[in-house]
Amino acid sequence: MRSTPSRRRFLQDVAAGLSAAALPQLALAQSATQPPTRRAAKPNPHFVNEPAAIEVKARPLPSFDTRDRARVRFGQLEYRSGLVLTSAFSGFGGLSALRLDAKGERFIAVSDQGSWFTGRIVYQGRAMTGLDDVEAAPLLWSDGKPITARGWYDSESLALDGSFAYVGLERVNQVLRYDFSKGFTRARGEVVPTPPAVRKLPFNQGLEALVVVPKNLPLAGTLIALSERGLDADGNLIAFLVGGKTPGQFSVRRTENFDISDAVLLPSGDLLILERKFSWFGGVGIRIRRLALSEIAPGAVVDGPAIFNADLGDEIDNMEGIDAHVTAEGDTVLTMISDDNFSLIQRNLLLQFTLVG
Repeated sequence: MRSTPSRRRFLQDVAAGLSAAALPQLALAQSATQPPTRRAAKPNPHFVNEPAAIEVKARPLPSFDTRDRARVRFGQLEYRSGLVLTSAFSGFGGLSALRLDAKGERFIAVSDQGSWFTGRIVYQGRAMTGLDDVEAAPLLWSDGKPITARGWYDSESLALDGSFAYVGLERVNQVLRYDFSKGFTRARGEVVPTPPAVRKLPFNQGLEALVVVPKNLPLAGTLIALSERGLDADGNLIAFLVGGKTPGQFSVRRTENFDISDAVLLPSGDLLILERKFSWFGGVGIRIRRLALSEIAPGAVVDGPAIFNADLGDEIDNMEGIDAHVTAEGDTVLTMISDDNFSLIQRNLLLQFTLVG
């Protein structure tokens, strides 16, 4: 990562700054990532309500540590590959959440400017080489108009449950549900009922991560919603259990001034939370912590060890999204994506690591 002073300062400034009835029966696969058979979207550089086929260019990142290019092990993660993504499409950027299919190929991402991005990751062996079949489309409200027409931006989090996609809106602290069986990204959103405390989360530091718990795991049928920096009376991060058999509120212990930016649930039942922090003395930091799903319950304060740490000496940016898939060889692969804030001095990064610990 090129750590020029202006870019470093910008990154530092950025970092500073559901009832049970609402959840459908859980499906066995994240089928929302698979688009229906239909005519391909046409190029449309100024899309309003229709999908636009766009080109995304990718430049490889052969190493992650800019100080030691041969290093591949970072805590319990091993670097696989990375890409710097760019596009002439003016709406490309602000990528805040990412979900993959079981093979780690097809993806759905959301931009904090109220857009869907869908497509396919191209691999050569185990390394990512680019994106293909990429389309952009606005998130729609129930009236068929973009949610941004209502002043709803900061679509920061995404969870999939079969054909259903849940999107968290940080600015208004709402959760929207989309049934992708009804038009894929043309589906219209509806509000998911959430506890009143969700609406009281701080402006621009509210819902930042969503995870749906599948069958055969503790809390099955529950939507876990975590705030970026909503703090309880003890200074810990506020989170919610929406729906399921034990809805309620819990907390994630906040340490070293890290805030939550996304989360993913592993098949083992561990919840990984992606975190970031800023300080004038320490700069920007990225961390992944492992939490035990079995310890999460209403009223609980949960904590867990850090399995990954990175700073501006590594190829990071404003990392906001994380997901996981298991390869045919049995490797658990973590994929992270960054939000460039539509800034010329930030980057859209797509990074992959193998979980080895």
